[in-house]
Amino acid sequence: MPVMSTERWAIGLSAAALLAITLVVATGDAAGRTSPGIAAPAYGQAFWDHWGDGRAELAGYALTLPRYGEPRKGTAVTIFVTETFSRSDRVKAERPGRPKSDTFPVLKLNLIQDFPTGVYDYNLMTSVFVALDDPRGDRRGRPTKVSFSSQEWCGHVWAQATFDGAVRYEAHSYFDGEADESARLDPAGPGLAEDGLLHWARGLAAPRLEPGDSIEVPLLRSLERSRLDHVPPAWDRARLSLQRHEGKIRVPAGEFEVFVAQAEIAAASSSATYPPESGRRRLAARTWTFYVEQAPPNRIVRWTRDDGMSAELLASERLAYWALNGPGLEKTLTSLGLRPRPGRTP
Repeated sequence: MPVMSTERWAIGLSAAALLAITLVVATGDAAGRTSPGIAAPAYGQAFWDHWGDGRAELAGYALTLPRYGEPRKGTAVTIFVTETFSRSDRVKAERPGRPKSDTFPVLKLNLIQDFPTGVYDYNLMTSVFVALDDPRGDRRGRPTKVSFSSQEWCGHVWAQATFDGAVRYEAHSYFDGEADESARLDPAGPGLAEDGLLHWARGLAAPRLEPGDSIEVPLLRSLERSRLDHVPPAWDRARLSLQRHEGKIRVPAGEFEVFVAQAEIAAASSSATYPPESGRRRLAARTWTFYVEQAPPNRIVRWTRDDGMSAELLASERLAYWALNGPGLEKTLTSLGLRPRPGRTP
């Protein structure tokens, strides 16, 4: 299998990172130029020097998200952190004596989105676990688990997808017609996950692309979209591309030199899970666009979706946030461009 020259992946990477990243792809053309494939990052020393320092990267965003036909203003927080994961239990591995053969490293993203809809708020959380090593399979650089929950004043819903060749899906909801669901989705070739796009845009998950390249892949529909739009999970068709565009954009956190990653997802027809007996539903095509800072660690400065969703970086910090839970430490939120919650909320 041919190896892509690291000199051809220069956007946003330090010299150390260039030495650490080697891309392996499936095919090459007659001229010797490698074509894009489902290739994972190497996760070499440069990766671990940054992401293995015992802290998490937290970032606050100004969020706009459409709901009930109106744009809603709120906040989003991304938390990227490495963990040791249990293969059998699909949770962070902390139990003493757990066999090493049952563990592997992951890069976790917790995405929290909060926004008001009139008198009540929506609180959404998506967790994505991308395998950094997978000696027993081919999930390296791909999501190994995704979970999603939504809470609002009517009730809450929860869903989970785990990847072991096929996708095992489970969901629970207070909506009539989708109370308790489980399904098995057969693998769709080298399938990826829409919920893993924030990893992918930063070069932290497969597929790795050269600037100007694109690739078509099966993409497991976002659990957020499935639950909020009341449609079952399914494999959608998507084109992922890394654009040659280089330029500056300004967001609340400042001005950044960026490159652009994009995911164009094809329209689809789907059965609807709610309201009961509502038949089939047409899902419009959607495009995600990610503006990624060129300098390491290649944070996402802005991301948009063409239905009106957008998020713009307020600020970010690397913190051991799990130790910052004492009284008065709410002030730490200001380093993320956020304000502490008031003492009394509705």
